[in-house]
Amino acid sequence: MGSEFFELPAEEQQKSLTAFAHELLTNYGISKAKVSCINFGFNATFSVETETGLKYALRININSAKTIKNLLAEIEWVRHLNHTSGINTPAPIATLKDDFIVSAVHPESGQTLSAVMYSWLEGEEIGDEPTLDQLHEVGKAIAQLHQDSSNFVLSSQLELPTFDDFFWSTEDFLLSEKSKLSVADRSLIQEAHDLIMSYTRDLYQTSPVHIIHADCHGWNLMWHEGQLSIFDFDDCGFGVEAQDLAVALYYLDSPEQEQALLAGYASVKPLPVYSENAMKGLLLQRRLLLLNYLFETKNQEHQEMLPAYLEKSLERVSTFLTDVRG
Repeated sequence: MGSEFFELPAEEQQKSLTAFAHELLTNYGISKAKVSCINFGFNATFSVETETGLKYALRININSAKTIKNLLAEIEWVRHLNHTSGINTPAPIATLKDDFIVSAVHPESGQTLSAVMYSWLEGEEIGDEPTLDQLHEVGKAIAQLHQDSSNFVLSSQLELPTFDDFFWSTEDFLLSEKSKLSVADRSLIQEAHDLIMSYTRDLYQTSPVHIIHADCHGWNLMWHEGQLSIFDFDDCGFGVEAQDLAVALYYLDSPEQEQALLAGYASVKPLPVYSENAMKGLLLQRRLLLLNYLFETKNQEHQEMLPAYLEKSLERVSTFLTDVRG
């Protein structure tokens, strides 16, 4: 079937990938498990419950362009955090051969897909409506990640992207020859791009660069009995701390929420230094990265979001340009 697989209804894709998940689980010595798709978006994540009641989370990378070296780097960093950070993070699970990555050809798509499995986290995702107390804990956790990762050295044979380019090492669908934008819209985004990159270059010259999570939002944060957990490290890479904060702040709705998160961060370590305009640029960049994703994704539900998301994004670009230029 090949690439046409991703044009099938989402339910059929999930059914096929669930069967594929069962095949991958044999690498862990797991058979007859109850496997359910719990997230079908950028990647596909499955809950796995064994006959003995043990639970795991299996992530199959269906959209991610991460290499095996990238995935192994993610695993190495998370294992480091498991032992040193004091933050609750899931533990990577090894196969019977002591590997942390499994790869196989998915017959229906014809693609070689890679997967990682983590221990199960109890609780509920914080989601879109976190409390101020929860956001204070989120800020503390991000600061602890930054504090811990500032001295972490990745093994020399492993690789992670560095987020000093606008598209964070993903393919450009907004400004390249692959862009489907009008000339006027491309020109507007190009203006914003140039300003944001100017701020980014300044930050990289004056700020420490180390591994950051790069995707700390409410759907990657679990809350259980008053304790916060951070998961989904698929987007991690080398960046500056302001970029990590910008991602977290992007999903908040009010100044009170922002203040709670930043206060939590400052209770652990000083806030990174950035100008108001630089943060505005990083927040807009997050939206444009998501817009770029909508132009390339194979996820049908996300594709349907594109027209409205594009319209709103262009409004925000115009507002940003007016704000920072005065």
